[in-house]
Amino acid sequence: MEVGGLLVTGLLVILAFVVLSRIVVVVPQQNAYVVERLGRFSGILEPGFHILMPFVDVIRYRHSLKEATIDIPEQICITRDNVQVAVDGVLYLKVMDPERASYGIANYIFAITQLAQTTLRSEVGKIVLDRTFEERGAINAQVIGELDLATGPWGVKVLRYEIKNITPPRDVLDAMEKQMRAEREKRATVLESEGFRDSAINQAEGEKQKVIKESEASRTQRINEAEGQAQAIETVARATAAGIREVADAIGQPNGLESVQMRVAEQYVREFGNLAKTNNTMILPGNLTDIAGTIATAMKVIDRAQPAKK
Repeated sequence: MEVGGLLVTGLLVILAFVVLSRIVVVVPQQNAYVVERLGRFSGILEPGFHILMPFVDVIRYRHSLKEATIDIPEQICITRDNVQVAVDGVLYLKVMDPERASYGIANYIFAITQLAQTTLRSEVGKIVLDRTFEERGAINAQVIGELDLATGPWGVKVLRYEIKNITPPRDVLDAMEKQMRAEREKRATVLESEGFRDSAINQAEGEKQKVIKESEASRTQRINEAEGQAQAIETVARATAAGIREVADAIGQPNGLESVQMRVAEQYVREFGNLAKTNNTMILPGNLTDIAGTIATAMKVIDRAQPAKK
C-alpha cells in the first residue's frame, strides 16, 4: 500500500508539472507567440507572463520581432548582352504581424528567398555587364520594391537588400582587365601629352612676359636717362645764366671794369700757356704781345652790353 501510494504521488507530481508547463508561459522581449484554442486562432501572447487553459490552448507559432538577416544564395544571372554572372546577396526583414506571418504563408523565409532570387535575375537581365557594377543601388531598390509588394500580405516587412558579389566568368574578367589596362594607358598618354602641351605653353608665356618686361625696363631706362639729361642741361643753363647775371652785376659795381680787364688778361695768359703745353707745333698770331689790344676788344663788347642792361 505504501509503495502504491508513493507511485500515485509521483504520478500526480509529474502530471502537475506537465499541466503547469502547458498553462504557464513566459514570453521573452521582442517575441510573439501565436496561440490556438481547439485548432483555431485564439490570440497573440506579447512579452510577459501568461496562463493558458490546459489541453485547450496550444502555442502553435513562435516569432521573433527583431530584424532578421537572410543570406540569399549565389545564383547565375544572364545580362542583357548574354553574359553569365554569379550574384549573391543579403536580405534584411522584420515580422510586423505575427498572425499573418503564421497563416498567410507556410514558410515566409523560403518564399522571400526564392522571390529575391527570381527578382534579381529579372533585374540583372535588363542591363549590360558593364553597368551591373555601377547599378547596384538601382538593382537593390528594384528588388526591395518587388519584395515589399509580395510580402505585405504575409505580415513581413523587407527593410533592405544588398548585393554582396557579382562574379563574371574568368575569360570575361580577363577581357575586362585588358580593357581597363588599355584605358589606363590611354589616359596616361593623354595626360602626359597634355602636360607637355601645358609646359610648352607656360614656357612660351614666360618668354613673352620676359620680353615684355625687358622692353618696358629698357623704355623706362631711356626715359629716365633722357629726363636726367634734360634736367642736367636745364640745371647747367640756369647756373650759366645765374653766373652771367652775377658777372653783369659785378661789372656795374665800382672798379668792376678794371676787375674784368684783369680777369680777361689772366685767362688769356693761362689758356695760351696750356695751348703751348699740349701742342708741339703751333701758329702764333702777329699781335701775340698785344694783350692790351685783346683786353680792349673784350671791353668793347662789355661796353656794348652795358647800355642794353641799363
